[in-house]
Amino acid sequence: MTTGSLQIHSENILPIIKKWLYSDKDIFVRELVSNACDASHKLKVLRERGETKAADDTLRVELKIDKEARTLTVSDYGVGMDAEEVEKYICQLAFSGAEEFMEKYKSDNKEDQIIGHFGLGFYSAYMVAKSVEIHTLSYKEGAKAVRWSCDGGSDYDIEEGTRTTRGTDIILHLDDDSDEFLEAERLAGILKEYCTFLPYPIYLDDRHINHKEPLWMQTPSNCTDKDYLEFYRHLYPNTQDPLLWVHLNVDYPFRLQGILYFPRVEKQVDLRDHRVKLFCNRVFVSDTCKDLLPEYLSILRGALDSPDIPLNVSRSYLQMDRTVRQLAKHISKKVSDSLSALHRDDRERFIDAWKDIGVIIKLGAVEDEKFYERVKGLLLWKTATGEWITVEDYIEKNKETTADKVYYTTHEKHAEHVLEAYKDRGIDVLIADAGIDTYLINFLEKKLSDTIFQRIDADISEALVDSSREKTVLDADGKTEAGRLADFFRRKLSADNIEVEAKSLARDELPAVITMHEQRRRLRDYMRAMDPDQPMAMDAHLDHYTLVVNTNSPLMHAIQKLDTQDPELAGDLAHEICELTLLSQRELDPNALNTFIARSQRVLSALASKATGSETS
Repeated sequence: MTTGSLQIHSENILPIIKKWLYSDKDIFVRELVSNACDASHKLKVLRERGETKAADDTLRVELKIDKEARTLTVSDYGVGMDAEEVEKYICQLAFSGAEEFMEKYKSDNKEDQIIGHFGLGFYSAYMVAKSVEIHTLSYKEGAKAVRWSCDGGSDYDIEEGTRTTRGTDIILHLDDDSDEFLEAERLAGILKEYCTFLPYPIYLDDRHINHKEPLWMQTPSNCTDKDYLEFYRHLYPNTQDPLLWVHLNVDYPFRLQGILYFPRVEKQVDLRDHRVKLFCNRVFVSDTCKDLLPEYLSILRGALDSPDIPLNVSRSYLQMDRTVRQLAKHISKKVSDSLSALHRDDRERFIDAWKDIGVIIKLGAVEDEKFYERVKGLLLWKTATGEWITVEDYIEKNKETTADKVYYTTHEKHAEHVLEAYKDRGIDVLIADAGIDTYLINFLEKKLSDTIFQRIDADISEALVDSSREKTVLDADGKTEAGRLADFFRRKLSADNIEVEAKSLARDELPAVITMHEQRRRLRDYMRAMDPDQPMAMDAHLDHYTLVVNTNSPLMHAIQKLDTQDPELAGDLAHEICELTLLSQRELDPNALNTFIARSQRVLSALASKATGSETS
């Protein structure tokens, strides 16, 4: 058996780094500035341990543009390097000086974190530079300056340098196609995107770039509402202020800091639009945290920072592992705990925010069993009387009139005539007008096994029937008044998808109600949600209604009486009642609208003629 070591050839790996390692060229700015901050931080650690007398006021990062020479220089006043260290840290690809330093100077202080990890960041410079120089001087007593240069090939030069102050200059001689990085505003934009929260001052041609401290690193008890709002406006300028926020500060079993904001929900919300910014040791990594946040929390905004998150080699996105899954669970728990605290301590504010936070709570309840168990007491519903209650509260309050049945409507106004009938009988109705409510209702029926949800136009509740006025006398044909009225409408309508029933409804002003079986409607609504372009009347099996006509309505009796004088007009009026009821409950097929309008005009003309004729006679 033969054993050996894998060999890495720089003439092969540098083109890979240049073309494939990083998704965007501008990443090189982040990498070089991060390295400069690391060099500064190493010096700070050494000073705190008494190994150098460096002063804080010298620790800064400077970028200088020279358009004439076509160079961009990144300078720091950190630890610098001697010749041996240049050979070790620069000439060995994928050897991380940051990792070695961290191992040597271990610290429990979460501020003592080094940004670099993989030992490849420096070589991102070759994405935009045809050659790179390093001028460096170590902090060590008696150290000599070093100059290193390489044109991106496998060969490099090291010689004695000319730098006279501690630290490092990295000079990039830019490629011909990298003119954009000679523009100050372009570089300023990159620095603000990636380096705003880095711990050392960053200057571009003597212009201070990073003024903002990351609020997530502060102790929550030291932060005011004003601080949180100002920080949100910094992250998301020109947006409405958020409703509330959650400040995360975790040390064990992983390190995580951040602030999550609950924004006001726009009318068109794309739950795939992840807007929480991801940082690693204050360095911006990505504007998506889709693996750190469950789908139902994707509507949140804010910033998350953790040195423990596993990043790909280019530090551009997360790599899923056990830590990420643990972080996601912890974030979910912190969000639910904060919502529970708000509901407990300031219920009025919680209700005011419900329109925006309700969708998060409902989605989370449906998608995450543990989240549901934590927030089930927060699932509020507004009733037709304006009260905010849970389903359990509703059942307890209405058990004498509704038993375990929960009545609801998906639109408070479009079923108002039916809703009024329920109000007359003292039956409260839940308003379920959010798009997710249908799914939530299905979910809750499984969780609350004895509870049945029924839309107010799914069936006629016995509570709406006035049995004391029901006429049970049979005529010569053996039919009751209700039977005759139902037969009349069946004959006039002659519709395959509409059944007719006649009942003694308590509300005389309600001539008729269109009902559809609860499960049939849910199936239809689900299919239409899957295919919004499907015509309303495409499936006759699903669009199957029951027209319940009211035996106590004066209008019903008038139409029946008219049938003996003008059968055609009585038939038109029967159709008119049916389609007006469909229209009022948002069930009329748009394709039938022209026919409905034409018939309405015909009926109005006929009634006007009759009225005019009676006055003349």
